[in-house]
Amino acid sequence: MERSVLIGIIMFLGSFIAAAQSADDIIGTYHLPNDLDVEIYKHNNKYYGKIIALNNFENGQLKDIHNSDKTKQDEPLLGKIIIQDLVYNSLDKNWINGKMYSSEKGIVFNFKVVAINRNEIEIEGSKYFFSKTMQWNIL
Repeated sequence: MERSVLIGIIMFLGSFIAAAQSADDIIGTYHLPNDLDVEIYKHNNKYYGKIIALNNFENGQLKDIHNSDKTKQDEPLLGKIIIQDLVYNSLDKNWINGKMYSSEKGIVFNFKVVAINRNEIEIEGSKYFFSKTMQWNIL
């Protein structure tokens, strides 16, 4: 009986260790619900994300046609940095204070990564009083 209790305690503690996240766990490639693929990388202790594949995004849209800055509407989406200044919060084990650009709407919103799971990450975007939580698949 003591052995089974010990195994149970080890498994319980192991689940906490497995769930612990470190700052660089966010680095990788992700498939977004809008069919874009984004690579998140680290630069100067902050995290950024750029579009690495369009996957027939918005029926073949290749340029940033919805950008509110008309001088940028002819820029290609491929390679565009859409996530900026994301920082790791070691107390809450999440990534906060980022900004993300929406290619569909041409707007920038507040962005954070709430959790990383086995096959996906959970993100939250907010603007004014509105917020939305989504899951992105890990590639």
